[in-house]
Amino acid sequence: MLSRRFLLLQIVLILLLTVGCGLEQETDTPKKLTIGVVSYEQGTVSLDKYNRFKEYIAQKTHSLVELEPAYNELQAIEQIQRKQWDIVFAPPGLVAIAINKELYIPLFSMGGVSSRQRSLLVVLDDKPIQKIGDLAYKTIALGQKGSAAGYYVPLYDLYGLTLAQIRFAPTPKTILQWLSEGSVDAGALSEIDFELYRHQFPTIKFRILHTSRWIPSGVVLLGSTVERNLQQQIQKAMSEAPADITADAGYVPTAKIPNYQQFIKLVEKVIPLEERVKQTPAVLRFEEQSEKSKVSQ
Repeated sequence: MLSRRFLLLQIVLILLLTVGCGLEQETDTPKKLTIGVVSYEQGTVSLDKYNRFKEYIAQKTHSLVELEPAYNELQAIEQIQRKQWDIVFAPPGLVAIAINKELYIPLFSMGGVSSRQRSLLVVLDDKPIQKIGDLAYKTIALGQKGSAAGYYVPLYDLYGLTLAQIRFAPTPKTILQWLSEGSVDAGALSEIDFELYRHQFPTIKFRILHTSRWIPSGVVLLGSTVERNLQQQIQKAMSEAPADITADAGYVPTAKIPNYQQFIKLVEKVIPLEERVKQTPAVLRFEEQSEKSKVSQ
């Protein structure tokens, strides 16, 4: 009887030791973190500035950290919706989507008040287009879905018009290229991108037709699926990071996170139009309003 109890006790001890070793191995396994950024066509050059941040976070959180670029907003939206990115350096359009669906937590602002941007509607200077209403039945170039300055804000400002066609450019530079070729009548892009790329077309004279409201700055987002203790480690590390690392990565630990409530409402008003933007012609108003217009006529 005693020997049987002793045998059972040995089995229990072995099982406890086995479970304990398994937990220890699991604890020792490095955590994995993925940093998501939108890189456009700059590729490796624009990603280099995140390398020191990547190494810093890996060291401070004892994690395996990888950098995963998306080369347009559509790819970024897919990664955000699938929760594939743990830390996201998100431009405004992506911030609105991520926060609104409660998939991500805002951590830090990617700039102060001066970094706010606006959306521009740009035409060639010799075009007889003088106001937004003159764009009716014209061909317009927009950015990809997910872009604040290239997609959501211009669609909001163009609401009520019927356009001959909307073309979607993969990059802001492409919009200016299409304008220079005459394949579109107007194009939408951010004020920052316009100043960055316009000089690459020295023989072309562009004119700003319309300047939008201010758009809030981008935000560094943290995935809600990241374990809470790790969330705290990441936030602490980022708030204490050296100034040269935060400058390269493009966030400001001391800046106030912008209030996105109004911008989220703007995006929500535009979303019902998305079924219409790919139609030819593109009628940028709701069916109810269209029917009322017919009756009034």
